[in-house]
Amino acid sequence: MKDKIKVLYIDDEANNLNSFRASLRKFFTITTATDAAQGLELVKNEEFQVVVADQRMPGMTGVEFFEQLTKINPDPIRILLTGYSDISSVIDAINKGEVYRFIDKPWNIDQIKNSISNAAEIYNTKKELRDKTNRLEKIQAEMNQFVYSLSHELRGPLMSISGVSKLAKMEFYDPQVLEYFEMIDSATVKLDDFIYKMLDFYRSTKMDSRPASIKFDEILYQQMESYKEKWDLNGFELLLSINQTEEFWSDDAKIRVILNNLFSNSYNFHKDLQNGPWIKIEVLVNNGIAEISVEDNGHGIEEKYQSEVFNLFQRASRKNVGSGLGLYMVKESVSQMGGSIKLISEASVGTKVTVKLPSMKMDQNNDLKTNMSN
Repeated sequence: MKDKIKVLYIDDEANNLNSFRASLRKFFTITTATDAAQGLELVKNEEFQVVVADQRMPGMTGVEFFEQLTKINPDPIRILLTGYSDISSVIDAINKGEVYRFIDKPWNIDQIKNSISNAAEIYNTKKELRDKTNRLEKIQAEMNQFVYSLSHELRGPLMSISGVSKLAKMEFYDPQVLEYFEMIDSATVKLDDFIYKMLDFYRSTKMDSRPASIKFDEILYQQMESYKEKWDLNGFELLLSINQTEEFWSDDAKIRVILNNLFSNSYNFHKDLQNGPWIKIEVLVNNGIAEISVEDNGHGIEEKYQSEVFNLFQRASRKNVGSGLGLYMVKESVSQMGGSIKLISEASVGTKVTVKLPSMKMDQNNDLKTNMSN
């Protein structure tokens, strides 16, 4: 059996309280109070879906009561009753007390019954939405922990396999045996790279941005050391230009996702070129905007693919290179940080991707703000 809607009615006139209770107790669970102070005490200790109050009461008006109620418990849906027409009271009720309905006295039983039923539906819908939001937040927190725990549990054995393989290659000199260990090494590198890709994908699409002070020279130095360990960059000319003379706040993890995927694309799409391959990374921080560009003289992207390369699982060419996730993750990271992205490319000439990011900061409500003005 469905529980009755719980209603609190505040009125300083006993006849009104008795009439309200007698008329509506068949449909609702009615609690009454003779003044606003008593009503405020009741809402502190009991949950009501709907609160109905008379406007004219001694000590505290209905609007003033609702204004106090929103500070104690903003959840109940509020209905104001008044025996006179006063537009200023209506405006105050809406603005200060966040009143759902305004009903003239003497009230009509069907009118107030329908108003209470509709108000209760709003209350239940808001409560259900709040409960679902809380569950989603809990699921997201658990998923964050799961993803990082899973990556740790996967990478641990993977590194052990890689380490054992390297030791074994030192013990064997048979070319055929060494070939097998090279295959093991190749497979572990690919799997490790895939794990990193999945972590980057999760960071760029599922996690909220967490602003921190960004020093681009430190980030680029760390990332370049990582790239040199990961890829054979012999023969590549690497050009770095960093101009940062002011403090910049952004999400460190997402910036690394952007750099990693843009550099990876530049490397993968012209690693087989022989005539002077180069990759240029430029960073300029000015007036709260960080402009990051990654440019290369690689294969380039044919015009027919350029409108789709930022979509999920879309590749920049028909070559079986990459996962089709890289530029999608770049776009998602940039979007979440309130920035913009631009691609310029010409087949057989090269590609340049430019990202503009606004400096981030948190307001007093811990909401993320950016200062991107253009």
